[in-house]
Amino acid sequence: MKRVITYGTYDLLHFGHINLLKRAKKLGDYLIVALSTDEFNLKEKNKKSYFSYNKRKDLLEAIRYVDLVIPEEDWDQKINDIKEFKIDTFVIGDDWKGKFDFLKEYCDVVYLPRTPEISTTQIKKDLKK
Repeated sequence: MKRVITYGTYDLLHFGHINLLKRAKKLGDYLIVALSTDEFNLKEKNKKSYFSYNKRKDLLEAIRYVDLVIPEEDWDQKINDIKEFKIDTFVIGDDWKGKFDFLKEYCDVVYLPRTPEISTTQIKKDLKK
C-alpha cells in the first residue's frame, strides 16, 4: 500500500483544497492529512482559524479522498510522521516549492500546482469588501 501525507490548515474549506486532496490521493492508496491545530496556527503561523480544529477535522474526515486526519502541532514533526506512518510520498502545494526538499531523504516529495484564482486568503479579502 502506497501512503501519502499532506499538511495544512484547511480553514474555510474550498474547491482548491478538494482539488489538492483529490490529486494527492491519486499518488497513492492511503491519504493522511496532518491538520494544523489551533494552538500551532496561533503560536507559529500567527493566524486564527475561522473554524476550530475539531470542526476542520470533521470536514476533512467527510471527504472521500482522506483516510486519516492527524494533528500538526509543530513544524518539525514531519520526519517523525513520515517514519511513524511509513509514508511513501509527501505532497504540498507548489507555493512551498523547495521548502521541503530535505524530506527527499525519507520519501518522495511532490509539489502540486495550486488551483488558480482560489485561496482562503482571497476568500477572506473578498468577504471584507
